[in-house]
Amino acid sequence: MGIGAALDGLLDATVVPGFSRIGYSLRASTFTPLAEYSLAGKTVVVTGPTSGLGEAAVHQLAVMGADVVLVGRSVDKLARVAADLGRVATCGRIDTVVADMGDLASVRDATRQLARVAPTIHALVHNAGALTKEKVVSAQGFESTIACHVLGPHLMTTSLLPVLHSSHSRVITVSSGGMYAATLTDISRGQSPQMPTASYDGTKQYAIAKRLQVTLNTMWATREHDITFAAMHPGWADTPGVQSSLPAFRLLTKPLLRTASQGADTISWLVADDHVVSQSGKFWCDRAVRDIHRLPRTKKSDTDAARTALWAWCDEQIGPYLT
Repeated sequence: MGIGAALDGLLDATVVPGFSRIGYSLRASTFTPLAEYSLAGKTVVVTGPTSGLGEAAVHQLAVMGADVVLVGRSVDKLARVAADLGRVATCGRIDTVVADMGDLASVRDATRQLARVAPTIHALVHNAGALTKEKVVSAQGFESTIACHVLGPHLMTTSLLPVLHSSHSRVITVSSGGMYAATLTDISRGQSPQMPTASYDGTKQYAIAKRLQVTLNTMWATREHDITFAAMHPGWADTPGVQSSLPAFRLLTKPLLRTASQGADTISWLVADDHVVSQSGKFWCDRAVRDIHRLPRTKKSDTDAARTALWAWCDEQIGPYLT
């Protein structure tokens, strides 16, 4: 038996227990172990696989026998992770593709390479990302958090649609519980998803990007019925990103933080479990569907006009880089 819907809902509503290792431990007591799933012969593409959640996820996928394509910026780091996966007896084929997900030209080139090394794709996992304290601008002039978390993945998914359709693929977006604090940017009313330099706050910008990710996930599901879309948040996990970007938060919550493997569990489960296919467009944590809004103000901001304008803006930005 599971922990029960009432207790699960209480954990989720109270945030700290639900997002911490406490919530994971209680819920995971009834999880089917990932090692009992088989991904043999199935190709999984993972961006940002060289540290934290991404690295934990590719190791879990390797144990399940997947053919793994690692997409990251550093040749050396990709080679290290590939070598580590090569020592996992059950792992299938391992390929690496060098790309900066915040550079649209780089994403375009990576997508062309993916079409060659992965003619079929079981799952595409959008995990790459970063939280910066100061505003950083991408090669195309976009704020880097929006470029890496929103535009790069939108371009890659759009470019790979023929492959994703033919493979009946899954597209999984790794978001964050931080998005619960952010309203949906309404570009139709002149709002911008990119914070100005004068008032830039990396944590707020990150939350905005994560809100956009979750919204786009639901929109993809209504547009592309042959592909399964899922977004998830990992809870509070002790990753290098948290250590470098949120040191005060980590110091305060370290006893409660999940391991990277615990945070990555739902990513890998979404790749492997067939139950997900009938739930396209949902938002997940600890293998269960969660609401995308907790606050009235964020729900109020989530209008049809804001959604339509967001999609149009993303399409306009990636247009010159479509293969």
